[in-house]
Amino acid sequence: MPENDGIRLNKFIASAGICSRRDADKLIEQGKVTLNGKVAKTGDRVLPSDSVKVGSRLIKLPEKSTVIAFYKPVGVTCTERDEHAELTIYDVFKYKERMTYAGRLDKDSEGLLIMTNDGDLIDSMMRAKNNHEKEYVVEVNKYIPDSILEKMAEGVYLNDLKRKTKKATVKRIGKTSFAITLTEGMNREIRRMCANFDYKVVSLKRVRVLNVTLGGLKPGQYRVLNNDETTSLKDAVYGKNRGKD
Repeated sequence: MPENDGIRLNKFIASAGICSRRDADKLIEQGKVTLNGKVAKTGDRVLPSDSVKVGSRLIKLPEKSTVIAFYKPVGVTCTERDEHAELTIYDVFKYKERMTYAGRLDKDSEGLLIMTNDGDLIDSMMRAKNNHEKEYVVEVNKYIPDSILEKMAEGVYLNDLKRKTKKATVKRIGKTSFAITLTEGMNREIRRMCANFDYKVVSLKRVRVLNVTLGGLKPGQYRVLNNDETTSLKDAVYGKNRGKD
């Protein structure tokens, strides 16, 4: 569709860094989005002169895409609002613009979290079918033999989920520690895999997402990705589908 016909409303909301396109669709369906003062409908398109609000908040596209590598500390919950969470991501991550996380880390895990105001990037990174690499360093409660690491690399059938994990790259670090690279994002996947062999995860740190690494960051610290890193990340995420509406 020609650009002068605007862009899809869900893409507009996502591009403003509010949420993913899928969550934007939910907001629209719930009647929480208005377009030029009227309740918006799924499939509506936004022109440059249009006014879009989510609730009472006026939504505008960011002047530029910003991507940040943030070291999420242990004990922080990836959520915006949760009355049961002692600490949320927005309690510990402070930046001059609103940023949203692209892919969660559970409360007991730490490490690299990608924060951005680019909703399209968030949406693409959260699609499991895209097979994006994520690398973790894991410490378990007792010696883990090579035979178990090999089984993890081949994929583990998880009885509670009734499915097998995808093949992974696994490398030993120490007697009770290893690095594992996954290409999917099942809930608490590594912890479930370890539990399947009667191991308990003592610590779990994400150190890489695609080309972005944790580097020398310490818990609670962040760094803004430079242009080359951002371009490489987006090339890896979008591939040949980059720029499609």
